[in-house]
Amino acid sequence: MSRAVAVGVVALLGALPSQALDVSDTPRAPVGSPRTGAVEFKLGGYKPRIDTEEGLKGTPYKDTFGDASMLLFELELQRYFYQGFGSAGVGFSAGYAEKYANTITDEGDTAEEKTALKVAPLKVNALYKFDYPAFRWGMPLVPYGQLGLIYMPWWIEKGSDTQELSGRSGKGGRWGYGVTLGVSFLLDVLEPRLARDFDSGIGVNHSYVFAEWTYAEVNNFGSSGLVLSSRHWMFGLALDY
Repeated sequence: MSRAVAVGVVALLGALPSQALDVSDTPRAPVGSPRTGAVEFKLGGYKPRIDTEEGLKGTPYKDTFGDASMLLFELELQRYFYQGFGSAGVGFSAGYAEKYANTITDEGDTAEEKTALKVAPLKVNALYKFDYPAFRWGMPLVPYGQLGLIYMPWWIEKGSDTQELSGRSGKGGRWGYGVTLGVSFLLDVLEPRLARDFDSGIGVNHSYVFAEWTYAEVNNFGSSGLVLSSRHWMFGLALDY
């Protein structure tokens, strides 16, 4: 009886479609799309060092706007020109920040009318990301650095009009430079399958969250006038494409 059962099992297996046992049809992991650059969305606190201007009397910025930082938003586009032992390229970013406070009269009193300081930093950066261990061995932390040129348009508004600053025009632009150091966390390691779908669906190779610290000297390279230098942190989301 057992011999008859064995013969029946062998016959049943022989009747199965051959492709059902063909391991060559096993799905394979998709190959990632070409990677050419990145886009970054950043938020952080920016407090200009206006009160450090040489020869300035008192602390007009602190007296008007207080110690709190203004919220700075930046959008950065990057292009990679080298991908090997890390990635290197250039980036361009544009940002915006504003700070409102009650106007201070000539007598030192606080008026109901609002005054505002607004800035729109523009940057061109050379950048390097040490992402080789992340792509080679799956280590999720990616340190990076940037060095760049900064141009920062600024203007002061009182109500709906541009306000003068100590007898000077209440708007202008300042040049400078900045150094940024940061670290990114590669989100692909949390959901590899979703990361592959993200790549094949819309062309986003990798996703990161990051934190970075910037040392910026924006004072027309040491000339007199408004000092918009800062030391600040930024946090955000980066997408490789």
